[in-house]
Amino acid sequence: MKNEVSNKNLTLAQTVAEEMLKQDKHAQSLGIQLKQISPGYSELTLFVKEDMVNGLGICHGGVTFALADTAFALACNSRNQRTLAFNCTITYSAPAHVGDMLTAVAQEQVLNGKTGIYDVVIMNQHLEKIVMFRGVSYRTRQQIVSGLNAG
Repeated sequence: MKNEVSNKNLTLAQTVAEEMLKQDKHAQSLGIQLKQISPGYSELTLFVKEDMVNGLGICHGGVTFALADTAFALACNSRNQRTLAFNCTITYSAPAHVGDMLTAVAQEQVLNGKTGIYDVVIMNQHLEKIVMFRGVSYRTRQQIVSGLNAG
Protein backbone atom coordinates (compact mmCIF):
# COMPACT_ATOMS: atom_id res chain seq x y z
CA MET A 1 0.00 0.00 0.00
CA LYS A 2 2.85 2.39 0.80
CA ASN A 3 4.26 2.05 -2.74
CA GLU A 4 0.86 2.89 -4.19
CA VAL A 5 0.74 6.07 -2.13
CA SER A 6 4.31 6.91 -3.12
CA ASN A 7 3.54 6.33 -6.81
CA LYS A 8 0.40 8.47 -6.53
CA ASN A 9 2.41 11.28 -4.90
CA LEU A 10 5.12 11.04 -7.59
CA THR A 11 2.48 11.21 -10.32
CA LEU A 12 0.85 14.18 -8.60
CA ALA A 13 4.19 16.00 -8.29
CA GLN A 14 4.96 15.29 -11.97
CA THR A 15 1.54 16.53 -13.12
CA VAL A 16 1.82 19.72 -11.07
CA ALA A 17 5.38 20.40 -12.27
CA GLU A 18 4.41 19.91 -15.90
CA GLU A 19 1.47 22.28 -15.55
CA MET A 20 3.55 24.93 -13.80
CA LEU A 21 6.35 24.73 -16.38
CA LYS A 22 3.83 24.89 -19.23
CA GLN A 23 2.65 28.25 -17.81
CA ASP A 24 6.15 29.55 -16.93
CA LYS A 25 7.22 31.47 -20.03
CA HIS A 26 10.37 32.80 -18.32
CA ALA A 27 11.63 29.32 -17.44
CA GLN A 28 10.89 28.25 -21.01
CA SER A 29 12.82 31.21 -22.44
CA LEU A 30 15.84 30.30 -20.29
CA GLY A 31 15.68 26.66 -21.37
CA ILE A 32 15.15 25.29 -17.86
CA GLN A 33 14.55 21.53 -17.97
CA LEU A 34 12.94 19.31 -15.35
CA LYS A 35 15.06 16.24 -14.50
CA GLN A 36 13.37 14.90 -11.33
CA ILE A 37 10.42 15.75 -9.14
CA SER A 38 8.91 14.24 -6.00
CA PRO A 39 7.07 15.67 -3.00
CA GLY A 40 9.30 18.39 -1.55
CA TYR A 41 12.07 17.84 -4.11
CA SER A 42 12.99 19.02 -7.59
CA GLU A 43 16.01 18.85 -9.85
CA LEU A 44 16.36 21.16 -12.85
CA THR A 45 19.06 21.95 -15.39
CA LEU A 46 20.01 25.01 -17.40
CA PHE A 47 22.70 25.43 -20.07
CA VAL A 48 24.43 28.82 -19.81
CA LYS A 49 24.26 30.57 -23.19
CA GLU A 50 26.02 33.70 -24.43
CA ASP A 51 22.95 35.88 -23.92
CA MET A 52 22.95 35.02 -20.18
CA VAL A 53 26.19 36.77 -19.21
CA ASN A 54 26.52 40.11 -17.46
CA GLY A 55 28.95 42.97 -18.07
CA LEU A 56 31.75 41.00 -16.40
CA GLY A 57 31.37 38.08 -18.80
CA ILE A 58 29.96 35.67 -16.22
CA CYS A 59 26.47 34.23 -15.86
CA HIS A 60 24.08 36.93 -14.68
CA GLY A 61 22.93 36.52 -11.09
CA GLY A 62 19.35 36.97 -12.22
CA VAL A 63 19.63 33.85 -14.37
CA THR A 64 20.86 31.68 -11.52
CA PHE A 65 18.28 33.24 -9.19
CA ALA A 66 15.56 32.34 -11.71
CA LEU A 67 16.84 28.74 -11.86
CA ALA A 68 16.92 28.46 -8.05
CA ASP A 69 13.52 30.11 -7.68
CA THR A 70 11.98 27.77 -10.24
CA ALA A 71 13.40 24.71 -8.45
CA PHE A 72 12.06 26.11 -5.15
CA ALA A 73 8.63 26.70 -6.70
CA LEU A 74 8.36 23.19 -8.09
CA ALA A 75 9.47 21.57 -4.83
CA CYS A 76 7.10 23.53 -2.60
CA ASN A 77 4.12 23.19 -4.97
CA SER A 78 4.68 19.46 -5.55
CA ARG A 79 1.74 18.45 -3.36
CA ASN A 80 -0.70 20.47 -5.50
CA GLN A 81 -1.29 23.18 -2.91
CA ARG A 82 -0.63 26.63 -4.34
CA THR A 83 2.44 27.79 -2.44
CA LEU A 84 4.06 31.19 -2.70
CA ALA A 85 7.49 32.50 -1.82
CA PHE A 86 7.46 34.43 1.44
CA ASN A 87 11.19 35.12 1.62
CA CYS A 88 14.28 34.07 -0.34
CA THR A 89 17.99 34.54 0.23
CA ILE A 90 20.78 33.67 -2.15
CA THR A 91 24.54 33.36 -1.84
CA TYR A 92 26.72 33.29 -4.94
CA SER A 93 29.78 31.21 -4.14
CA ALA A 94 31.40 30.91 -7.59
CA PRO A 95 30.75 32.22 -11.10
CA ALA A 96 29.12 30.25 -13.89
CA HIS A 97 30.32 30.69 -17.45
CA VAL A 98 29.04 30.30 -20.99
CA GLY A 99 28.90 26.60 -21.77
CA ASP A 100 28.32 25.48 -18.19
CA MET A 101 25.52 23.02 -17.47
CA LEU A 102 23.95 24.03 -14.18
CA THR A 103 21.91 21.68 -12.02
CA ALA A 104 19.62 23.02 -9.30
CA VAL A 105 18.52 20.65 -6.55
CA ALA A 106 15.74 21.86 -4.24
CA GLN A 107 15.01 19.97 -1.03
CA GLU A 108 12.36 20.55 1.57
CA GLN A 109 13.88 21.07 5.01
CA VAL A 110 10.76 21.87 7.02
CA LEU A 111 7.06 21.75 6.26
CA ASN A 112 5.03 22.89 9.23
CA GLY A 113 1.42 23.92 8.70
CA LYS A 114 1.29 26.66 6.09
CA THR A 115 5.02 27.38 5.97
CA GLY A 116 8.00 25.52 4.62
CA ILE A 117 11.74 25.99 4.29
CA TYR A 118 13.55 24.81 1.16
CA ASP A 119 17.24 24.77 0.31
CA VAL A 120 18.41 24.91 -3.28
CA VAL A 121 21.99 24.21 -4.36
CA ILE A 122 23.11 24.97 -7.90
CA MET A 123 26.19 23.15 -9.15
CA ASN A 124 28.03 23.18 -12.45
CA GLN A 125 29.01 20.12 -14.47
CA HIS A 126 32.14 19.73 -12.29
CA LEU A 127 29.94 19.53 -9.15
CA GLU A 128 31.27 22.91 -7.96
CA LYS A 129 28.68 24.77 -5.91
CA ILE A 130 27.71 27.99 -7.66
CA VAL A 131 24.71 29.12 -5.61
CA MET A 132 23.11 28.40 -2.25
CA PHE A 133 19.50 29.57 -2.00
CA ARG A 134 17.03 29.31 0.86
CA GLY A 135 13.34 29.93 0.35
CA VAL A 136 10.54 30.21 2.87
CA SER A 137 7.12 29.34 1.50
CA TYR A 138 3.51 30.00 2.43
CA ARG A 139 0.84 27.44 1.42
CA THR A 140 -2.69 28.44 0.46
CA ARG A 141 -5.76 26.23 0.20
CA GLN A 142 -5.92 26.51 -3.59
CA GLN A 143 -4.84 23.71 -5.91
CA ILE A 144 -2.56 24.10 -8.94
CA VAL A 145 -4.35 21.36 -10.90
CA SER A 146 -8.02 21.15 -9.94
CA GLY A 147 -9.37 17.82 -8.79
CA LEU A 148 -6.05 16.17 -7.94
CA ASN A 149 -5.22 15.29 -4.35
CA ALA A 150 -2.14 13.94 -2.62
CA GLY A 151 -2.34 10.35 -1.40
